[in-house]
Amino acid sequence: MKKIVLVFLLTVFWCGTALSEPGARQRLDNFLTGLDTLQADFRQILRDQQGGGNQFATGTFYLSRPGRFRWDYETPNNQYILADGRSVWLVEEDLEQVTQRSQKSALKGTPAQLLAGSGELDEEFKVLELDNRLGMSWLELQPKDEDAQFSRITLGFREDYLASLEMIDKFGQITSFSFTNTQRNLPLDQDLFRFIPPPGYDILDQ
Repeated sequence: MKKIVLVFLLTVFWCGTALSEPGARQRLDNFLTGLDTLQADFRQILRDQQGGGNQFATGTFYLSRPGRFRWDYETPNNQYILADGRSVWLVEEDLEQVTQRSQKSALKGTPAQLLAGSGELDEEFKVLELDNRLGMSWLELQPKDEDAQFSRITLGFREDYLASLEMIDKFGQITSFSFTNTQRNLPLDQDLFRFIPPPGYDILDQ
């Protein structure tokens, strides 16, 4: 009888512990609540739907809410993507070329829209909680807009930090990011989010 009671108590204890662990949706809410700035190193992998043709890149991500962010790519090519609240600028230093897009249209249905604080999760996405794996809590976002760039977005949280992001576009290409050295709500130089046209660069509108 004592053994049965002990097993019962252990079962209740472990079930209670599991239930007290926040799910991926709660971790996303915790991550976004009170978020003003963010800086993190990233590693990006782009592959096709067969898992081949891998392309790798590394760099640093900066965020200043609302509406501003920057991806600084260090490898394989020096380039950066900057959102200043009105436009998104892709600056390709090797080509001496800048591409500009409206920020509202460029970010619609993307994770950047949520990170930048310019969209409501349940209005823009169908949200599904997935099983935990690799020591992370996972959330799947399915854009409600049929014209969205991506068909599925997966977020992985380690505690209350975004550690992994995967996006699948309509052509089956998969873009994965892993984030490390994340620093939250530290002062950032606002010049990071101010676009100044480099002299001699071609500027293209999309």
